[in-house]
Amino acid sequence: MTEAPGITGHWDIDPTHSRLGFSTRHAMVSRVRGAFNTVSGSADIAEDLSQSTATVVIETASVDTRSEDRDNHLRSADFFDVETYPEMRFVSSAIDEVDEGSFIVTGELTIRDMTKTVSVPLELIGIDTDPFGNLRAGLEGSRRIDRKDWGVTWNTKLDSGGVLVSDKISLEFELSLIKKVDEEAPTDSPEAADQEETSTFPPAPATEAAPTAAPETADEELPPPPPVKPVDKPVEQPSQAQPSEKPLGKLFGLR
Repeated sequence: MTEAPGITGHWDIDPTHSRLGFSTRHAMVSRVRGAFNTVSGSADIAEDLSQSTATVVIETASVDTRSEDRDNHLRSADFFDVETYPEMRFVSSAIDEVDEGSFIVTGELTIRDMTKTVSVPLELIGIDTDPFGNLRAGLEGSRRIDRKDWGVTWNTKLDSGGVLVSDKISLEFELSLIKKVDEEAPTDSPEAADQEETSTFPPAPATEAAPTAAPETADEELPPPPPVKPVDKPVEQPSQAQPSEKPLGKLFGLR
């Protein structure tokens, strides 16, 4: 088993960062390249590689060669016949590590309901964590097949004696896989732990309240108030004229 860290586990193909392409000769002189834009799949890698599995599913209608007319022709019954066979599928039967980080994945490739065994060499480019915390593995490889083995036989002869489309198709794999990590159970916060610990203690016994005096009722008779002694007012005496110190006769010199 490879010593690459974290290689074991369940991996899902990331279609946004993966490419499953192909190329072939056109008119015997140029090379046409294309790809399938809708690809899904997964791999379950065990410590014992003989127990590992991989599956890849391709939507045939997603073929893209940057030419609408050519793509429509590839979707027709002359090639993929996407209305009748909407998918191509690869299911592994064996995964072998032939060198450090080099693998041979053997399995059944089904195209147009015809299944053939193929082996695909793949190189592990590396394993690393992206900025979003995803553990990613990169794999690259290629494999040449003969399209006639799956009943894809349409062609046109050239005046030179050659054919318009080569029977040999090179498959190109550039895969980015994301490892599925089981979610960890949330840890309790210290506050929650304190609350839980507090709840384990029995509640303190209730203390018996001291009896309080009952308020006096309104019907209870009160003693009469003491009598109020009237205040004696002084009797006003008529004012008397005070005699002057000297008689009036003396004042005017009379005797």
